[in-house]
Amino acid sequence: MRIDALQLTGLSRLAHFADPPATLVVQADAAAWIGVANLVAQNGGRLVTMWGAEARDGTFTICAAYGVEDGLLWVRLPLEKGPSGPAGYPDLSARFVCAARMQRAVHDLTGLRACGADDTRPWLNHGNWPADYFPLRKSASGMERFESNEADYAFTRVTGDGVHEIAVGPIHAGTIEPGHFRFSVVGEKVLRLEKRLGYAHRGVERLFERTPALAGHRVAGRIAGDSSVAFAWAYCMALERALGTTIPVRAQWLRALLLERERIANHLGDLGGLGNDAGFAFGLAQFSRMKEDWLRLNEQAFGHRYLFDAVEPGGVARDLSKACADAIVAQSERIEREVRSMRRIYDDHPGLQDRFTNTGILNPQMAAQFGVCGLAARASGATMDLRSDHGPVPYGEIGARHASDKRGDVAARVALRFSEIDESLRQIRAIVAGLPGGSVAVQPETARAPSYGAGWIEGWRGDVLVALETGEDGTLARCHCHDPSWQNWPAVEVAIIGNIVADFPLINKSFNLCYAGHDL
Repeated sequence: MRIDALQLTGLSRLAHFADPPATLVVQADAAAWIGVANLVAQNGGRLVTMWGAEARDGTFTICAAYGVEDGLLWVRLPLEKGPSGPAGYPDLSARFVCAARMQRAVHDLTGLRACGADDTRPWLNHGNWPADYFPLRKSASGMERFESNEADYAFTRVTGDGVHEIAVGPIHAGTIEPGHFRFSVVGEKVLRLEKRLGYAHRGVERLFERTPALAGHRVAGRIAGDSSVAFAWAYCMALERALGTTIPVRAQWLRALLLERERIANHLGDLGGLGNDAGFAFGLAQFSRMKEDWLRLNEQAFGHRYLFDAVEPGGVARDLSKACADAIVAQSERIEREVRSMRRIYDDHPGLQDRFTNTGILNPQMAAQFGVCGLAARASGATMDLRSDHGPVPYGEIGARHASDKRGDVAARVALRFSEIDESLRQIRAIVAGLPGGSVAVQPETARAPSYGAGWIEGWRGDVLVALETGEDGTLARCHCHDPSWQNWPAVEVAIIGNIVADFPLINKSFNLCYAGHDL
């Protein structure tokens, strides 16, 4: 399915952006809402995210964003308001598995309900606000305080001889984010895993409404600390589109450089963590050393180890000096040699391969069914990567390539990280070599009529989406951010089945999904 060939009655075009990633914003009636979903599902597209919104005039809209052959399709469905509140909208979970939890989150935040959905359990509301309070409605300030009444969550029960449950979390022994994992096991074999998230919910989407549009990148960049560049770039792309801002070409190239440095930093950390989880502390030591060197050069070249606030509306906050460019190239060549040496050790180590191989398998069929994206999808046979499929400048010019593996196990997700480091190092050298001259930022003009904008970027974990609507004078009327962990968390529940409980930390780490980016 292509957005440039979309022909359905009940649709009206609101905005279109031709530059990659191409984006079409349409308004639909209920029939077209379902018609679009059916077309996308039938033609191999995927649901990226869903969100709800209330306008200042009290009208409600449910939105869905789809990834299709030639870009991004954003569909808006206005909802009628009845005496008891806004009308419901047609359920999408029968067509897209990942929609189920998204729709539950939409209801917790806005009160908009999917008609016909099977699972209507609360997702973000753990009993910490009343069931009739919806924090994203205009009647709520978002500053209300309620007595916590933590409610029991109706986990799905597995019964049978010898079946028992193991509860893990939400508070964990390590310095990691909170999440509750409920295992149903026989002996050590896992029959089912169901998780409960939402403990890291911070009201980010309401915070955007109080943030000046030109400062929103600071909020977006702090949604998930390991994906600061991806979220900030997606936000800035969305805002720049809404405001009609064209940024300098040099700034586009520097954004790509920042994104690839963020990608490599995370892959280095993960490869060390995966070695350590399999009892290979030498791997942790070596990759931790490499990551630390990498982060120190980030600070030297761009002012922050994790590249916070390096991407800003209109371009980037800091140019790259000749000395730092030379240091980046030299470091890339050194890291490439060291990573390839470590890959040979990982590949030849019988203990690691025994733990990695055939552990936590996510086959291509299940990955497609759950709409898995990013690294996890490519390790299960998928080939989608926004950099090579719909990448903004300069990815087309440097010939961005994607890596893929069909095995779908921990070994595949480890191998893919090694391959992606190789490709990102190649891209970094190509970016530095081809970096055009000119300025690195322009000042966006915010005195514009209300508009729409979407930014879609391939972060290290998968595709990050920011969709926003501007109000009068460029203020933010609504901003929704989406982390790829939404699609990938359910895949962890599938990958663990049939494995032993002791392998869960390794399987979980091989996906390395985000709690804060998911919970917002």
